[in-house]
Parts: sequence; C-alpha cells; structure tokens
Amino acid sequence: MRIRTAAIAACGTLTLLAVVAPAAHADSHRGDTRFTSVTFSRSTVNVGVSAAQSVTVVATAKDDSGISGIWGGKLVGPDKHIAFPDSASCSRPSSTTMKCTWKYVLDANDSDDYADLTNGRAGTWHLDAEAAAKDQDFYTLDSSRTIKVKRYARLAVTKAGPEPVGKGRTLTVTGALTRANWDTNVYAGYTSQRVALQFKKSGSSAYSTVKTVTTDGKGKLRTTVKAASSGTWRWKFSGTGTTSAVTAGGDSVSVK
Repeated sequence: MRIRTAAIAACGTLTLLAVVAPAAHADSHRGDTRFTSVTFSRSTVNVGVSAAQSVTVVATAKDDSGISGIWGGKLVGPDKHIAFPDSASCSRPSSTTMKCTWKYVLDANDSDDYADLTNGRAGTWHLDAEAAAKDQDFYTLDSSRTIKVKRYARLAVTKAGPEPVGKGRTLTVTGALTRANWDTNVYAGYTSQRVALQFKKSGSSAYSTVKTVTTDGKGKLRTTVKAASSGTWRWKFSGTGTTSAVTAGGDSVSVK
C-alpha cells in the first residue's frame, strides 16, 4: 500500500496539511509577488483501470523581497477531491525566486481508498498553491492553472468485410468503443457516442471521414458502405471532457 502524505512544499521541506478542499474562486494576490511560470509535464492524463499515471508540476514564484515559501501544491478535482503530491522539492534559483516541483500519481486501482480515482473525478483539475513573500505580499493560485484527467478509452480493431469485395458491393464495418470505469475497474461499453468511420485509399497517406456512427447500448459500432476502391478502414473517436480520444487499428480491404 502506498502511503500518501498531505504535503506542502516550502523551502524544500514537507509539512502536514489538513485534508480540506477550499471552494474554488479566482486567483488572489497582494503586492508584486507572482508566479512567473507554472508547467505541467502533461496537459492531459488518461487513466485506465490498472496502470497508475504520473504528472509533474513545476512552479516558480518571484518577489523583489524574496519568497519565504510556496505552500499547497495540491491538485483539486471537479468533485473537490484533493490529490496530494507523492514527492515535493523546492530550490532557490536566485535571491528573489523559489522553484517547487511536485509529482503526483493518479490511480483508479489504488490500495489507498482516499487516493483511488472514481468516475466523478474525471474532468478538469486545477493546481492550488500559494507563494508568500518576505515582505508579506502573496499570490494564490486557485483555479487558473488546469489539467485534464480523463478516463482511458479503447476502440477494438476495425473489421471490414467481406474481403475481397466487388466494386460497388456492400461492405460491412464493425467495431466497439469501451472506456475505463474507475468505480468497478473494468472497461465497459461507451454508449451513445458518435464515432467517425474513416477511409484511406491505397497509395494515399491521409484518412478522410466517410460518415459518423453512434455506438449502441453496448458500445458497439456497425455500418455499411459501398466499396469503391481498395484501401483501409478505421474508426476514430474524438473523446469528451471526461474520456480520452482514441483511434482504432485499421482493416485493409481489396476491391475487385
């Protein structure tokens, strides 16, 4: 079992924090304290049902009087759930700046019930941190720095047939879209989703969308098209605010 510490990083040390999520509001500040940069190692984290995913956040704050500390370093989910860093470290690049690095591990199958992801936690998360200056100025990041945490989606390899098929004859194309259920830790059919059927003609390097098909009550896809030329068929899902995009492996069909 991985033990997670509710941690704040200040001057390179770790201090315990209460597990309380503040209400979201705009960033606030006083004086000339500011965050000069905040970077995420990934803009989107797609999490499946078994493999944990990590993301690193690096923030640098500056004040002419010097930074006394950067506190917080929490990721807050859409349901106000807090992800605390698994590790945190801070340094002083100059007399007026402090740089902190936080690493987070996001897991839908964590042995720690608090850290375990649930379906309601998919969506937009934000970084919560505060830089305090030696002259009592401060800058609080609340909701302005965000990252997407999404449920991982899968598309079954595209199947098109019969093969070979006569020119002008009917070709049937099938597939299936599933996504990670963080509550049950299985992949389940993603229903009522629009998925693009794409075709790449033999000798071409680009796919084009032929039509859009909606998944059925089990996440399955099935449609028919007229075979005009040899090439490769595939399904492509653009994703949603809570679910990752995914492209299926293609199936080449020879038209006689």
